Amino acid sequence: MKSISILGSTGSIGVSTLDVVRQHPERFKVSGLAAGNNIALLADQVREFRPGVVSVRDASSVDSLKAALGGECPEILHGTQGACAVAASEEAELVISAIVGAAGLVPTVTAIKAGKHIGLANKETMVVAGRLVSDLARKHGVEIIPVDSEHSAIYQSLVGHRHEDVLRVILTASGGPFLNTPAEEILKVTPTQALKHPKWNMGAKITIDSATLMNKGLEVIEAHWLFNMPADRIGVVVHPQSIIHSMVEYIDGCVMAQLGVPDMRAPIAYAMAWPERCQSGIERLDLTKTGNLTFQEPDTERFPSLRLAYDALRAAKTFPAVLNAANEIAVAAFLDGRISFTGIPELVDMTMQAHEAWEPVELDEYLEADRWARRMAEQLIA
Repeated sequence: MKSISILGSTGSIGVSTLDVVRQHPERFKVSGLAAGNNIALLADQVREFRPGVVSVRDASSVDSLKAALGGECPEILHGTQGACAVAASEEAELVISAIVGAAGLVPTVTAIKAGKHIGLANKETMVVAGRLVSDLARKHGVEIIPVDSEHSAIYQSLVGHRHEDVLRVILTASGGPFLNTPAEEILKVTPTQALKHPKWNMGAKITIDSATLMNKGLEVIEAHWLFNMPADRIGVVVHPQSIIHSMVEYIDGCVMAQLGVPDMRAPIAYAMAWPERCQSGIERLDLTKTGNLTFQEPDTERFPSLRLAYDALRAAKTFPAVLNAANEIAVAAFLDGRISFTGIPELVDMTMQAHEAWEPVELDEYLEADRWARRMAEQLIA
């Protein structure tokens, strides 16, 4: 039986992970849960899965969780230290890293240093500190199994093949809700409209990132570190049906693709059962009913976030961390009504232009770039 800790248990990835656990009680057990402030849902999860340690975001939520659970409580911690304790739990063999944003970096690094294999749903970990995380994973003999559907597809399409035979990796993008929206109408997009993704049911931040194509930009940077690919060998195509989750093109002209219905339980189950497979509970793909599968180039004029991510990857140093932090501030400001939809990439671009990059080595140096970008982005909004 494999023991799993989940960072971000009340988010969409965490809930889907626990659904896979629920289907295989003989195969998986939960050793730890870290969540935000959705105490009612977390209490239900604790009662059902009986983890040994739990963490909440704020100290004020500890008493609320204890009250919700009554007399029978596991150890309850809080904050970044609490999430790190869940990540490094002695019992855990695999840590599903699904905390949204750069907040997931420190707990994920802690898990790697503790020798835990990682099911990585938090792409910002690799975007902010890809070199550091990759080096630590090699040092501690840790496997990073991607949970993002795109990177899971590439990971699966690489199995059994030599790295030197890969010509390029190709990430697919749904295109989001505004794929065919005229540029003048994008100027007037509201948060309610942007939160209606045509294919995936995700959290607010990643849904907005999908609408701007920043999500695909972050995935390009993540793919660089996960698969040791330079920027010019990482392609993106828009595939609105979201049936082909990504592809690998080889030097002989063959292309390997991973297909399936758009349901995150499939890549989650792959990461959980790795190096084996298990039932995920998703609907079976019936190719006779999918209709046409279409592809097109992304429009980086209407959606400049993808171009900005490529720029950050090529510039390297602290630019990817700055890109990510500025985007997190921009998305929050859009959802709060402080900036427009098109203001999201504008703010990221302005923050990057104001940045004087350095070559980070230690974790604190990556985190300082993150903090600098957040301060600068807020100043630019003001």
